[in-house]
Amino acid sequence: MASPTSAVRPRRRSVSVAPQRPLRAVAAPARPRHRVPSVPVEAFRRSIAAGLRRGLADRAQATPISDVDGWLLAVVGALCAFGLVMVYSASEALGYAWFGNPSYYFERQLAYMAVGIVLLLGVARLDYHRWRDWAPGLAAAALLLLALVLLPHVSSERLGARRWLSIGPLSLQPSALATLAAIVFFARWLSARGPAVRTFLIARRYLLLVAVLLTLVLLERDLGSSMVLAASALTLLILAGGRKRHLLLIVGALGAIGWLAVRSEPYRGVRIASFRDPFSDPLNSGFQSVESLLALGSGGWHGVGLGNSIQKYQWLPEAHTDFIFAIIGEELGLIGTLAVIGAFMVLGWRGVRAARRAPDTFGALLAGGITAWIGVQAFVNMAAVTGVTPTTGITLPFISSGGSSLLATLLATGVLCNISAQGRRHAEVRRAHVDRWRGDGRPPDPRDRGGLGAAPARPHR
Repeated sequence: MASPTSAVRPRRRSVSVAPQRPLRAVAAPARPRHRVPSVPVEAFRRSIAAGLRRGLADRAQATPISDVDGWLLAVVGALCAFGLVMVYSASEALGYAWFGNPSYYFERQLAYMAVGIVLLLGVARLDYHRWRDWAPGLAAAALLLLALVLLPHVSSERLGARRWLSIGPLSLQPSALATLAAIVFFARWLSARGPAVRTFLIARRYLLLVAVLLTLVLLERDLGSSMVLAASALTLLILAGGRKRHLLLIVGALGAIGWLAVRSEPYRGVRIASFRDPFSDPLNSGFQSVESLLALGSGGWHGVGLGNSIQKYQWLPEAHTDFIFAIIGEELGLIGTLAVIGAFMVLGWRGVRAARRAPDTFGALLAGGITAWIGVQAFVNMAAVTGVTPTTGITLPFISSGGSSLLATLLATGVLCNISAQGRRHAEVRRAHVDRWRGDGRPPDPRDRGGLGAAPARPHR
């Protein structure tokens, strides 16, 4: 029998108590072995990684060579190949007389052309918007190079002009590279102003920028490059939408600068006088113009034959550079000169087409400026050779012997190729967007079969 106390005894609840974990001593953070702070190192590592990622992204988005304008590449390649042939023909006598090697200038031109073609193909794949970011640095570098040319112990003087920087066996003409840098900078500057380019304040500031650049070039006694720069800058302002009255004021101001440049140097006045009548002093001031006209006249329709020029035997000064167009007329006749003019007209056509199809204002101005630069320089050179304008001393693009001019023009052509490719691709995308709603079953582009804009064909009822 159970006891009464056991019947009323309450039940004990079992309380589970978690076992207490032993306390661990908190270890102090380990000190670095070296006391050099790791923040700059980490920042440098991150910047390198970001640069690599940006480079890989740019490489992935690079424009393929197949998208580049074939007509543009074809005409530039033809001009370069023709230039190699004519440089050898026009300089073989001079190379043998001065260096004992008839192909001396040909070999130099071939080396510069190889480097220029690599630059052209590389820049043609590079997005042209990157040049917008580089424009201030390029402008500063161009001004620095133009200022260095004026120093007597840094630059080299030829024929009374300081236009070249001597770097060992190589010579660099900064005005050729400064033209490209100026076009890039002016295209960015004008595109950033937008509709404000129609105001007098912006036109006045633009004139001031152009005047500073022209002053540095004129101090080098390079009137021809200054004319090309002024024409290119004026073309950019026209394409940007400047007012007519502002353009007339700028033209008047540039004309006044040119008049002062002619009056400040006596030899320029002599050139103007010999331009009016070169045969009045055929053995002195008019010698080069007279020999150039004789070379063109002796060529006739078909020329005397490739390599059979007489004027290149040191009768015509600078026959392989500034006056190579006269040797073309002598050896290949009127047909050869018209073919060269036609090639530059095709180049201008493709450049204008690229400017019209550019995706944005900066691309349109950049393409228009490059096209104007090459076209105006070719016109001024051929006009001076034929006696239409006074002699200026600038080269014929892609044809004349000259490393700086060839590299600059090929580099600019690469930029033009990229603008043309992106404009072409942008136009195809826009056509695809429109043709998607057309509903007639035709693709937006003849090369596209079933692409983005192709709509399914409607069944015949």
